[in-house]
Amino acid sequence: MNIVVCVKYVPDTQADRHFEDDNTTDRTGDGLLSELDEYAIEEALKLVEADSGEVTVLTIGPAGAADALKKALQMGADKGIHINDEAIAGSDAVGTSLVLAEAIKKAGTPDLVLTGMASTDGTMGVLPAMLAERLGLPQVTMSATLAVADGAVRARRDGDAASEQIVAALPAVVSVTDQINEPRYPSFKGIMAAKKKPVETWSLGDLGVDAGSVGLGGAYTEVLSVSKRPPREQGEIVTDEGDGGTKLAAFLAARKFI
Repeated sequence: MNIVVCVKYVPDTQADRHFEDDNTTDRTGDGLLSELDEYAIEEALKLVEADSGEVTVLTIGPAGAADALKKALQMGADKGIHINDEAIAGSDAVGTSLVLAEAIKKAGTPDLVLTGMASTDGTMGVLPAMLAERLGLPQVTMSATLAVADGAVRARRDGDAASEQIVAALPAVVSVTDQINEPRYPSFKGIMAAKKKPVETWSLGDLGVDAGSVGLGGAYTEVLSVSKRPPREQGEIVTDEGDGGTKLAAFLAARKFI
């Protein structure tokens, strides 16, 4: 089974984050593999280990995005594909899904395309559906369990009130939640082996994608303004002089907590 896992390089939440002058997210600073994508990588590795095949990780981003591929390769993926083109900067989910779809086609349509449930920076969760539409494949999203057999994928999706059992013929696009497994840590052996694994770098030209259809110019959404989060104000200290409960209740009621 050949599996492509789409992963994202996201800003490190522990680092200083800011926006560029055009109101796009700065992706040139400290970054890392999106945590939710690790579950998709782990699930791909488990499927291949149980049978056979190859896991390819695919990402879009600046030079630093290679670190996301590096982590995936250290976990056990077989090869990586890095789409790096300045014209992609500022793309929304529509543009991103176009580039990913064309890259998957160029790589050879796999048996399974896996993604995380959402990225930890945008948290939109719409890309798997867009990707499935562009590839003309069935989508199985928000999977808490996953099994592949007899040319079909079977998954369980857990909702607030019920769980659904979903079956789709392969090839398919599947997104997984953080309930599905426990991602492995790269071993020393895996870290050393990753250095020899192939990583291809493609541009929009390699994919045959018009630069005008992606980036800020091709985006369907626009960020008009951004501002820094205001500094936290000092909390109010309530001195209990016999009426502490009343003051606390008034505080909560004023903020509509009760």
